[in-house]
Amino acid sequence: MMRSLFSGVSGLKNHQTRMDVIGNNISNVNTYGYKTSRVTFQDMLSQTISGAAKPEENKGGVNPKQVGLGMTIASIDRIFTQGSLQTTGNQTDLAISGDGFFIVAEGDKKYYTRAGTFGLDKNGSLVNPGNGLKVQGWMAARNERGEMVVNSSGTPEDIIIPIFSKIEAKETTLVRYKCNLDSRRSIVPPNATGRMRASAGVTTSMDIYDNQGNTHRLTLTFWKTGSNQWTASAAITGSSTPVTLDVPAGGGQQNQLNPSTRINLRFSPDGRLISVADESSPDELNSGTLTVNANYRVAGDPNVRTVELNLGKSGLLEGITQFSSQSTTKAIEQNGYGMGYMESFNIDNSGMITGIYSNGTKQFIGQTALAVFTNPQGLTAAGENLFEVSNNSGLPNIGPAAQAGRGKIIAGSLEMSNVDLAEQFTDMIVTQRGFQANSRSITTSDQMLQELLSLKR
Repeated sequence: MMRSLFSGVSGLKNHQTRMDVIGNNISNVNTYGYKTSRVTFQDMLSQTISGAAKPEENKGGVNPKQVGLGMTIASIDRIFTQGSLQTTGNQTDLAISGDGFFIVAEGDKKYYTRAGTFGLDKNGSLVNPGNGLKVQGWMAARNERGEMVVNSSGTPEDIIIPIFSKIEAKETTLVRYKCNLDSRRSIVPPNATGRMRASAGVTTSMDIYDNQGNTHRLTLTFWKTGSNQWTASAAITGSSTPVTLDVPAGGGQQNQLNPSTRINLRFSPDGRLISVADESSPDELNSGTLTVNANYRVAGDPNVRTVELNLGKSGLLEGITQFSSQSTTKAIEQNGYGMGYMESFNIDNSGMITGIYSNGTKQFIGQTALAVFTNPQGLTAAGENLFEVSNNSGLPNIGPAAQAGRGKIIAGSLEMSNVDLAEQFTDMIVTQRGFQANSRSITTSDQMLQELLSLKR
């Protein structure tokens, strides 16, 4: 008799726990990054009245007789299914599409979260404004070529976005050309002094920068001087000396003012650039990338400045060509810029943060890190949408987004709760009925005890 009472009590207690979990799920239906939980039950130990007996020659086997002693909670599981993404338009709001967690830190203490409601503090740190925890990732550093790169194999650190900070000027050291010289043009012979008429040439221009960020106009002029052969010269505004062109091959002297002011370009009959050579030296390039060094000096600076002119690859069509088509004058790229200020930034699907500057340049600032776990359900909830590593979660596998099973990052969006209200309300009804049924077993057992007590009358 008493067993049924205690079984009913266990049902009441554990159904109340299930109702507590359902209530918590419903209360967090609009919590960003929240993951719903569920409760599973299992029966408790059973009292064995008689054990099982094996079959014998003249008699079959007998099953055990056991009375259950109630039920208990088997597990409270957190369901890490994907929540819907809500567009916010706020660039620092980040959502994860797929597996993974953002890493936030308070000193050396690391937490993990799916809620990407981030912002910047006064120092430019990317933080959770609700609790001040700093988002972890990798900051970009300048490599030996002067490029900003991110080393995602290093230890994650605080991400700082230096909005409105300055970027120093960068001297132009490379100009790439991609244009066509019309093979139908007439051959231009030099005059008595060896000069070419500028009006007879094909001219292409591009702005370049010195080490102070001053703008100079680089002009390259081409003349057709023979069958499948062109001659070129260069001019740079602000240069205190004539611009010399040096093909870096053979006995040519790089970073010196080579006396040659012109170069010769030779094309194959089918219009492909095959070689470039100094006009006044034996230096010639006829394989690989065909480059020319343009040497000049800036007033007030005794040092020779050098700009590498990339004319394309020998025998290919990616640089300068010679076809029977109208000449195009296009220098497609140069790598210099003046000083600028960071005006905005964006974050791509891999978590890479790119700064956009007033001088029109873009540079990598850093990259947001993501962590995945072998058993995310083993994480311990720490409140404030945070999780901590536990003994059964496994260690975090940290790396960039969109790699090694980590989801991609969607900037300007937030992940909604994955709570399904229809499912929660259905579970609420089932839980309520289970609670009522257990209460009925208690009241019925009480009535039976009452009948037992009344036997003495």
